[in-house]
Amino acid sequence: MGFAELLEEAGGFGRYQWLHVTLISLPGLMMASQNLLNNFVSGSPAHHCSLPTNHSSRYNLSHYQVDEKQLLRAFIPMDSSGSRLDRCRRFVEPQWQLLAANSSANVSQIPTEGCLDGWAYDRSEFLSTTVSEWDLVCGLRPLKQMIQTIYMGGVLTGAIVYGGLSDRYGRRSVLIWSYLQLGVLGCSSAFLPSYSTYCAFRFLSGMAVSGVILNGFSLKVEWIPTKQRTLVGTLTSFFFTFGQMILAGLAYWLRDWRKLQLVVCLPQFLFFSYSWWFSESARWLVLNRRSEDALKSLHRVARVNGKKDIEDTLTLEVLHSNMKKEMDSSRSTFTAYDLLRTRQMRRISICLLAVWFATSFAYYGLAMDLQKFGVSIYQIQLIFGAMDFPAKLLALGMLSYLGRRVSQATCLFVSALFIFANILVPADMQTVRTTLACLGKCFTSASFTTVYLYTGELYPTVLRQTGLGFVSTMARVGSMAAPAVLILDEVLPALPSLVYGGAAVLASIFACFLPETLNKPLPDTIEDVEEKGSETNLAPLQPEAGVALKEGVVTTEGVALKELKEAEESGLNAL
Repeated sequence: MGFAELLEEAGGFGRYQWLHVTLISLPGLMMASQNLLNNFVSGSPAHHCSLPTNHSSRYNLSHYQVDEKQLLRAFIPMDSSGSRLDRCRRFVEPQWQLLAANSSANVSQIPTEGCLDGWAYDRSEFLSTTVSEWDLVCGLRPLKQMIQTIYMGGVLTGAIVYGGLSDRYGRRSVLIWSYLQLGVLGCSSAFLPSYSTYCAFRFLSGMAVSGVILNGFSLKVEWIPTKQRTLVGTLTSFFFTFGQMILAGLAYWLRDWRKLQLVVCLPQFLFFSYSWWFSESARWLVLNRRSEDALKSLHRVARVNGKKDIEDTLTLEVLHSNMKKEMDSSRSTFTAYDLLRTRQMRRISICLLAVWFATSFAYYGLAMDLQKFGVSIYQIQLIFGAMDFPAKLLALGMLSYLGRRVSQATCLFVSALFIFANILVPADMQTVRTTLACLGKCFTSASFTTVYLYTGELYPTVLRQTGLGFVSTMARVGSMAAPAVLILDEVLPALPSLVYGGAAVLASIFACFLPETLNKPLPDTIEDVEEKGSETNLAPLQPEAGVALKEGVVTTEGVALKELKEAEESGLNAL
């Protein structure tokens, strides 16, 4: 409890923490726009082959008293459903007989060809998208989803790169750089002339998104006292929920992919401008042998919180005394290998890999193909965002009273039940299918809220960013794999849902093997994790030297009964 006591002396969750948490959480409004942007930027408008060049003069169409829509029947065949024009084929020669009323001509034997003159797009839903600008349809249709896959590849790469860099160079520095990178590259993407360069810039933007999310989370949680972490962690996740609704409104208002791309990235410059105000994590500074900087940060936080007299009592000696154990056991550098080197760290990492993968896999399987629901893409995005509110409030109650482990397992399992239930609903019952999909998406969203908080509490300070980056790579793998699984519906329509739901069920089992962290102090070192997760902690504890702050003098006392109880609980809950 060394640093936790120092934080309480500096005002606990005071004015500084309110400002700090709010300013770090604000970019969450735009993170939803980044992750779900491809739904609108690369939306697929209704389309068909363009008519042959100069078709009006070539075929002397003045003899035919029909409008343009009726005329299309002579040039474009109907698709297999018979309800709309084929998107990728046209007749080699116009079939005028099809313009006659009640025509029953057999068109199956009529020669067709590809869209040699390009495509014509319906502009009622989207004015312009990457699909309509670069003709990512028919044979090039997979390139549309490739944009999202490349972006998620960037997010994955950023989780690995920026997770390690922030444990080495600090959360604040990497966070500031990530804001700038996302602002510059994101806005530049709106002016790129080609598909390949756009994909490259989206990859780099994805890296920056990981830097913002991971470092913002760690910098936030490391300044929050233990008792407030659950409430603050859940409430700040609503910024992402609001962001989904904001994205729906912006996309409906702009309807042009370049304008939308620019608008959702411009706020990053605002976030960059005020991010210099943040204080670096004092925990990280102490464990990286920068105690003087850590003391300055604590004094600054105390002044903002109205505890100006603490500068006389909180000295460098007191800081070292309270965190002597952590400083003695910490090393200068850590790698991803340390996440698997010891028993408890290995168990935590393996279980979290499964949970992160399944959560992202199911979430993006539901959220990245909004056009399949048969209603306005803007409406379904708004509904998906709004449905997060009751789910996250439920998650808040579960996290506070049932604990992290039960909440994580329950959210994953219930989301799987809704995904499986959708298999049994006939395709023509769109309302029921959409409702079940929304409920499934709600619980996967609640699972995301839980796993972010849970992961930050499970990993120690010296490896928190590396750990977050390591396990969240599986979330990016899941988000990259989710669109590919949709191809399985050609084999069996229910197969994608079986895969999404099955992954969630397996992950809920893995979640049951994680240790509980409700109301437990954040671990600072690997030794803290191993001690709390070991059954040997159940043995009677001998009195140890403790450190108290009293008029600037370091005094020693035996372990308090409260501390003894917490130590015993940490051992009981390790399993």
